[in-house]
Amino acid sequence: MSDVPPIAPGPGAAPRAMPAASDGWKMLLYKEVLRFWRVASQTVAAPVLTAVLYLMIFGHVLSGRVQVYPGVSYVAFLAPGLVMMSVLQNAFANSASSLVQSKIMGNLVFQLLTPLSAWHWFVAYVGAAVARGLLVGLGVYVVTLLYAPPQVASPLWIAVFAVLGAALMGVLGLLAGLWADKFDQMAVFQNFIVMPMTFLAGVFYSIDSLPGVWRALSHLNPFFYMIDGFRFGFFGVSDVSPWLCLGVAAGSLLAASALAVHLLRIGYKLRG
Repeated sequence: MSDVPPIAPGPGAAPRAMPAASDGWKMLLYKEVLRFWRVASQTVAAPVLTAVLYLMIFGHVLSGRVQVYPGVSYVAFLAPGLVMMSVLQNAFANSASSLVQSKIMGNLVFQLLTPLSAWHWFVAYVGAAVARGLLVGLGVYVVTLLYAPPQVASPLWIAVFAVLGAALMGVLGLLAGLWADKFDQMAVFQNFIVMPMTFLAGVFYSIDSLPGVWRALSHLNPFFYMIDGFRFGFFGVSDVSPWLCLGVAAGSLLAASALAVHLLRIGYKLRG
């Protein structure tokens, strides 16, 4: 190493700009978005293809035999459910897999050395999850236009529930990522909680067609309210009031967010 001391800037030189700690979340958000975008064929295109396969199979088998809402074909009814299901599942997968991957690879320690607050972590991870969820959902919706004519009753309701749903699942993915130490544990959370609750939330059917007990159980599923409210934005018809759906979705998001920020603040399973 050289023994020459560094040259101090002259009295007239401008001081070197240092990045503000409050801007660190932007870099973390950029990193998280770039992480899934670099493998978009797996993180975006593959989920879109999966949803389209569901649409083709169920639409072909049940089209003309099932009509949930008057004047709405089954394929048209199915499309918003598949869009929202894709949004929910991919938002969860993004934040959960990112955090678990950082734990396994050992690069999480570099983020812990930064002056990022719990809120910075929260906004970056959840923001990237929302971005991926909405991107996949948009891709699914564009493809479904080939199979069913577009019907939009209220774009505002569609946007609100899409963002709320993606944000809630991003937070749940963050909680799963904090709890899990390996991919097997994360898979348990996804396969035994997220996926069943998503499929049983009225994606492929109206819960009014279920027997009394199963209908009552469906009302305990918060995913149902997000999908039902989202579908209301397309048809102006839903199984329950969209305001009730909004209240359940927003309340669930606030509760999950409070827990996630608290766990991030205490460093739960992050600092060893």
